Amino acid sequence: ALQPVPTATTVRVRDGETVTTDGPFAETKEQLGGFYLLNCKDLDEAIVYAAKIPLAPTGSVEVRPVMEFE
Repeated sequence: ALQPVPTATTVRVRDGETVTTDGPFAETKEQLGGFYLLNCKDLDEAIVYAAKIPLAPTGSVEVRPVMEFE
């Protein structure tokens, strides 16, 4: 399971520059359309991968940590 939406970092690529903002893409009733599950050492590495997703230059990619259960 993904951690709650408020933990999100939104990634966009505009004019070749990666831009991040804290929080989800939008606070509406939008639903997750799909996801990539990556094993990254930290948020910075996850942002690098998110910026390479084809949607990043025209839309946005939401990065969230995975919940850990014991």
